[in-house]
Amino acid sequence: MVKSSPSRSYWIWSSPVGALLLVHDGKGLCRLQFQDGAHPLEIDDAWKKQCSPFTTVMKQLDEYFAGRLQRFTIPLSIEGTAFQRSVWRALKTIPYGQTVSYGAISKKIGNPNASRAVGAANGQNPVSIIVPCHRVIGASGKLVGYGGGLPIKTALLELEQSRK
Repeated sequence: MVKSSPSRSYWIWSSPVGALLLVHDGKGLCRLQFQDGAHPLEIDDAWKKQCSPFTTVMKQLDEYFAGRLQRFTIPLSIEGTAFQRSVWRALKTIPYGQTVSYGAISKKIGNPNASRAVGAANGQNPVSIIVPCHRVIGASGKLVGYGGGLPIKTALLELEQSRK
């Protein structure tokens, strides 16, 4: 859930995988939400609709979808538990166009028996695509769970793998 704050700005950006809600808290991007999926985020009445805080975000997303950007460099302002933040840091180390299992992430963060907790933290990632949770797959190699839906996860992985 995104905390209500009058200092937050938002913008809906039309991406190749559908509408994305971008939310900025004055310090950085704090939310990127798939709005066409099963779990759209409700826009808070206190938020200000404005494009300007998202110029760099949209430029980098354009570059990503064009296959010219492999690592985002935009300021983030995301909140989570210490465990969630450790998982999200680990997600950012997954190379473009590659996938890893939840178990591999749990080992990477020094907690090899935490695959399920890693899955839960992965599902709570507030800035999908930017922090590439779509690159995490099941131990069997199958695609499992994604907040934007498996078709979007598939599309993102296919985009990256076609441009490696």
